[in-house]
Amino acid sequence: MATKLSDVLFGTFSQLRYQPTAKRVRARLSGNTVVDTLNALLVWEPRRITPIFAVPEAELLAELAAPGGSGAEVHELGVTLSVDVPPLLDPRTGFGKHTSAGEEFDVVTATATAPRAAFRPDDPHLAGYVVLDFGAFDWLEDDEEIIGHPRDPFHRVDIRASSLKVEVALDGVTLASTNGAQLLYETMLPVRYYIPPEDVRLDLMEASPKRTVCPYKGEARYWTYPVPESGRNVAWSYDRRFRDAAQIHGLVCFFNERVDVTVDGVLQVRPVTPWSRPQDRREGAAPDAAPAPLP
Repeated sequence: MATKLSDVLFGTFSQLRYQPTAKRVRARLSGNTVVDTLNALLVWEPRRITPIFAVPEAELLAELAAPGGSGAEVHELGVTLSVDVPPLLDPRTGFGKHTSAGEEFDVVTATATAPRAAFRPDDPHLAGYVVLDFGAFDWLEDDEEIIGHPRDPFHRVDIRASSLKVEVALDGVTLASTNGAQLLYETMLPVRYYIPPEDVRLDLMEASPKRTVCPYKGEARYWTYPVPESGRNVAWSYDRRFRDAAQIHGLVCFFNERVDVTVDGVLQVRPVTPWSRPQDRREGAAPDAAPAPLP
C-alpha cells in the first residue's frame, strides 16, 4: 500500500526527533564563543515544528550551572496545521516549554549568563548532548549567520517563474495584477505568489512597522490595506539577506488565506493555515498544512 509522506511526517510530531548535521555550528553569547562544533544535531522536542541545535556537552566552551530560583512561566501557544493533525506548539512558544524529560541549566561565560538556555534531554540517543536555546545566542553555520531557527533539512523552498495572469483582490478591490509572478513552493505550505511591486497597488496600502524573520528567506516587512480588518499586515516583502531566495527579493506577496487570488482566470480556494481568519479556520474550507512560523 502506498504511503503519503506528509502523513509519515505528521505522525512523528508527538516524538522526540533528531538528525545529525555536517555543518560547522557556532554559538556566541555577548561576543564569547559558547560552542564551535562539527558534531551538532538538529532536535525537535515532541509537538515542536521547527528544530534547534543540540551540541556535545564535552565541546562546550562555557559552564553549565544549576538555574537560580524558579524560572518564569512559559506560556504555550498552540497552532493547528491541519484539520487531521492535533494542535502543536507554535514556534513562538518559548524554549523553556519542554515537552520531553530532562534537566535545565544556565549557560555561563566569563562575562555573561544565559538563564535556563541549555537543556539536557533524558534520552539515550541524545546522551552527551545539550540542547541550546536558539534565541539566547548568536549563531553561525559555517561562516554564515542564521536567523529565526536552524534550517530543517526536510523543509524545502522552490521558486519558479510564471507567465500566468495572477490577480489579487480584497473586498472587490484589485490590489495586484501581473503576468510576471514568481511562485514559491514551500514544504507543506500553500503556493505563494510573489509579484513585482510595479504591479501592486501600493498606493492603496500603508507601510506597517511589523517585521518577521524566516531562516529560508530573510527579514520581511509588511503592508496593510486599511479596510477591512483582514487587510492588516496582509502583504509582505523580503530583504536581500539570503542569496538562495534572490528570485523573490523586493517582490510583494499576499496572504492568500485572506485575499481572493485568481490564476489564469480561476479563483483559488483560500487555504486554511495558522494565518487564516478565525472563522475560516473553524469552517475548515481547505485542509492545508502550515508547519512554519513565517509565510
